[in-house]
Amino acid sequence: MKKHAPATINNRKPILEVLKSIIANNDTGNILEVASGTGEHSIFFAPHFPQQKWIPSDQNPESIASIKAWREEYPCANLQSPLMIDVMESDWYLSLKTEKISTIICINMIHIAPWEACLGLMEGAGDLLPLNGILYLYGAYKLNNQHTAPSNEEFDYYLRSQNPAWGVRNLEDVEKVANKYQLELEQKIAMPANNFSLIFRKTNIN
Repeated sequence: MKKHAPATINNRKPILEVLKSIIANNDTGNILEVASGTGEHSIFFAPHFPQQKWIPSDQNPESIASIKAWREEYPCANLQSPLMIDVMESDWYLSLKTEKISTIICINMIHIAPWEACLGLMEGAGDLLPLNGILYLYGAYKLNNQHTAPSNEEFDYYLRSQNPAWGVRNLEDVEKVANKYQLELEQKIAMPANNFSLIFRKTNIN
């Protein structure tokens, strides 16, 4: 049941350092992880934020099973049972209104999903997050429609060969959708392997 994604071993520590810098341990709001995948990030990150509930989720039943298996092997008091969430479903976020979510984390989803997943994620984040709440994205992005490295261009070609609806997204396009839901790009941080951490904050723009 447990699945393993090799990339998590390489990126989890750099991602954690960014998360520590943007999430205050005394923040009483909870953390929703969208598209948790194998669950390896969940079990690694959750213990570092004991004041908050860490809520993993995914739309794939096999991933849900993997998250549960990792959670059973590495129990953590604040790590919740995974939720079945598909951000391409309308109003996916309504059942989460009572969870007091102040941070949403989404790692390596936007390029391995149809564009509609980005649209749905932004709509839900705009609705769920309070003023000053944070949406954290991690992954590969194009800047001004240009790949930042040859390896990213190859990765983009590979993704589109697997599914024409997938692909490395243009950062400016993602930012434009975010702004529509009062999410402002606060920081863009270069990460290992030509990835970026994007930190959006819920504001009063618009």
